[in-house]
Amino acid sequence: MLIWFVVLYLGLSVGIGLYAARRVHTARDFVVAGRNLPLPIVTATVFATWFGAETVLGISATFVKEGLSGVVADPFGASLCLVIAGLFFAPLLYRMNLLTIGDYYRVRYNRTVELLMTICIMVSYLGWVSAQVVALGLVFHLVGGIAPETGMVIGMSIVMVYTLFGGMWSVALLDFVQMTVIMVGMLFIAYLVNGEVGGVAKVWEHASSTGKLAFFPTGGMDKWVPFIGAWLTMMLGSIPQQDVFQRMTSAKDEKTAVRGSVLGGVLYFFFAFVPMFLALSAMLIDPKVFGGLVVDNSQLVLPTLILQHTPLAAQILFFGALLSAIMSTASATLLAPSVMFTENILKHFAMQHMSDHQMLRTMRIIVLTFGSIVLWSALHSNAGIMKMVENAYKITLVGAFIPLAFGLYWKRANTQGALLSIALGLSSWLLMEIAQPATYWPPQLVGLLFSLAGMLVGSWLPRVHGRMMVK
Repeated sequence: MLIWFVVLYLGLSVGIGLYAARRVHTARDFVVAGRNLPLPIVTATVFATWFGAETVLGISATFVKEGLSGVVADPFGASLCLVIAGLFFAPLLYRMNLLTIGDYYRVRYNRTVELLMTICIMVSYLGWVSAQVVALGLVFHLVGGIAPETGMVIGMSIVMVYTLFGGMWSVALLDFVQMTVIMVGMLFIAYLVNGEVGGVAKVWEHASSTGKLAFFPTGGMDKWVPFIGAWLTMMLGSIPQQDVFQRMTSAKDEKTAVRGSVLGGVLYFFFAFVPMFLALSAMLIDPKVFGGLVVDNSQLVLPTLILQHTPLAAQILFFGALLSAIMSTASATLLAPSVMFTENILKHFAMQHMSDHQMLRTMRIIVLTFGSIVLWSALHSNAGIMKMVENAYKITLVGAFIPLAFGLYWKRANTQGALLSIALGLSSWLLMEIAQPATYWPPQLVGLLFSLAGMLVGSWLPRVHGRMMVK
């Protein structure tokens, strides 16, 4: 019966997404929902930014193996990202009335910076969306015995249908519905599991005795530098992302954008601990079975717990919540790079006289194209869900964050500084990744420091005149 409830839920999701598509009449409706979203929906859609496959399956799996120190990037870095974005970036970006984050780089610097940043941000989405597709395949395999590859194709096809027609309106309304399912489902399951293990205190005692609650590293620089690098990768590298930008700027006003972002980040932080609690409870319920899964495939710990130790109603709620989390993240991260490619590359570099109707149609074609590329990538990837997500933000951390932050808060920042920041950040990061020197310095942290140096040096030096530096 479980598979039929899943099919019913997917059908309802598509129906809601297509219903929302009736509101899409212009490219602005498709990208930022006409900037009309109220606080509850903005909060829900910001919360859904991160609550995806990596939260339910990835974070919980990492936590049971490495403890709190292993999840410093997510949820600690990820939730802080949303709070920082809401407090320090949402007000300034909302006032600029832009369609994409790529537009900011053009307005503040020039089209060369816009093109470079658009490519970097688009590339970063490949791993992120692929992680959601892999998780969709896993869910279909668990509940219906379908081959994971077939499940990926089915799941991605469903997400593409409503995203293709409804854009941000479909994403926002579904996020609101799906957040409700996530909260109800996860809390109900936590209540059931809590009764089976003997209470929160027993789980806490187990976590403490096994060292799972140790957060800060012990040791010297060789421990602290990787720890800080992992934290900053998600906390700062996720800020210059189109889906975060879209969710903030889809709000009906500036105050709603700020409050929705902060509330969404806080909600995410607390709810991310529910899957961790469930995964750790599994180790108490059946140490032998789940201990083996931690070694072989830790991503299966939570789904196996639900399938073997909860009633059908809980299974329906769990997999409904899991599908909600995955689809809400997948749809937004599928929409974001497609919109950027159309607005910041095709429109300005290939189809400069595109009408609004042509732009809307082109965006939908690109959504279909990018979705197909992501599906191919997911089918041929061997990386874990958590690792795919973490890797996605490295390129935006080293290339896009410094030009965004300094452009907003430092008047002296100029195009020369931005270009040097991008060049030094990306080149140093890539060299470190390729050479893999015997050092405890994460390549993305080295790239961030070089990016900062490039912005400072390039903006203070006399300007080099030439076509590349013309604003």
